Amino acid sequence: MAATSHPLSTHAALEMLRAGGNAVDAAICASAVQAVVEPQSTGIGGDCFVLYCPDGTDKVIAFNGSGRAPGAASIERFRAMGMEEVPTYGPHSVSVPGAIDAWDRLIRDHGRKTLAEVIAPAIHYAENGYVVHDRVAFDWREAKALLEQDIHSAAIFLREGRALEACETHVQPALAATLRRVAELGRRGFYEGPVAEAIVARLQELGGLHSLDDFAAMRCDYVTPDSIDYRGYRVHQMPPNNQGLTALLALNILAQDDLSSLEPHGARRFHLEVEAARLAYRERDSRLGELDRSSPVIEALLSKDHAAGLRRKISMERAMTDLPEVELKRSDTVYISVVDEDRNAISFINSTYHSFGSGITCPSTGVVLQNRASSFRMDPNHPNALAPGKRPMHTIMPGMLTRAGRAVMPFGVMGGDYQPMGHVHFLTNVLDFGMMCSQRSIVPASSIARAVSRRKEAFPTPLQGNCGRSDTRWRKRKNLLGAGKPFGSTGNWVR
Repeated sequence: MAATSHPLSTHAALEMLRAGGNAVDAAICASAVQAVVEPQSTGIGGDCFVLYCPDGTDKVIAFNGSGRAPGAASIERFRAMGMEEVPTYGPHSVSVPGAIDAWDRLIRDHGRKTLAEVIAPAIHYAENGYVVHDRVAFDWREAKALLEQDIHSAAIFLREGRALEACETHVQPALAATLRRVAELGRRGFYEGPVAEAIVARLQELGGLHSLDDFAAMRCDYVTPDSIDYRGYRVHQMPPNNQGLTALLALNILAQDDLSSLEPHGARRFHLEVEAARLAYRERDSRLGELDRSSPVIEALLSKDHAAGLRRKISMERAMTDLPEVELKRSDTVYISVVDEDRNAISFINSTYHSFGSGITCPSTGVVLQNRASSFRMDPNHPNALAPGKRPMHTIMPGMLTRAGRAVMPFGVMGGDYQPMGHVHFLTNVLDFGMMCSQRSIVPASSIARAVSRRKEAFPTPLQGNCGRSDTRWRKRKNLLGAGKPFGSTGNWVR
């Protein structure tokens, strides 16, 4: 089984399984295809995170495929250059990409196929062209102004000054050549030699602080996942620098209530979820960054006593007024879930952060560079403070569910800061209300910071009438996840 956000990547994953590849091969194959056919959402200039259960067991392998700030980047240096915040776009928003190093390592350690075999479909689409999907075209139009700011991005992704429309064919020969080099040389084909030299030269041309040493030194690593018990299941998330702990904290808060006794589409259920999320996001924004595994912050945030104290702050009669608004930044991401015939289960997420990342494309390589470094803070006392070689706090988060020694389900959502709330809402739907995974997309999606849905009108009629109840304000939003992205989630049961 394979689930992705694009039919071509889902097809590629299934074909990889039919050809004898396993779940790891199929997930990376799908991600590589999406790097071509969904260039606004992901790419080899981005990062990834992975949770993997081999043989259907509850042994969860976690891999952090995120990159780091340049070695020359520091708060002092940025301030000397006149910056009070890390820019959202441009060269200073670019962290060294981690995706290719992660793909190479995971294929060598856990795959059955070679990296060349796994990324062959992506090379085919980049070289011979692919038909632009209607949802991708929608996103593309939304990013037109950003693409126009970079001459090379405009040359590759705009046609006669306009975004490509649905059903038009797009080719990326420079990206195909880069992928061929990676197929031949593995990670060295990206982090050393002509590709790295071209990317660094482009960034330095724009004023970036990146060096060839930053690329050559890039290494991703295995980490220990965080997890909690919820309704008899074990929920696993990536540790910081990932925001996965935010979802675990919100679930710990909700675990103290019998959610199943509430109306699943009712105002009280959504009020409780939103308030729990607001508390969890406050903890994230003040306490998370790249933390050492031994940091007492992780244990403290996941303690039952801490969750109980936060639950006592929630009133079912009114919304809390002493919490800061949570800025819901737009971002673009792809999530992939695969389970193979041997019950290997993988939860895989890859992203360049915002739509078309930093807005910078390296012309000779076709690589769109992510803007994940824009997540850094310029407060030296903050755990997510900018520092040389440091990883920024990440929004993309794969999830894994296990029970009684077995993998149950890899799951995930897309949508930047929404993802912890998305995980919580998905799991409460399934574990508290007994919904099937396919029902997830027709249930109203709760969000954060007094904003629960893209549109109030998206809710069932009985809930619309209670939107003012409990003094929870319901903000009308065109889209909380980015243009055209549904509040969809992906989960595959491991049978």
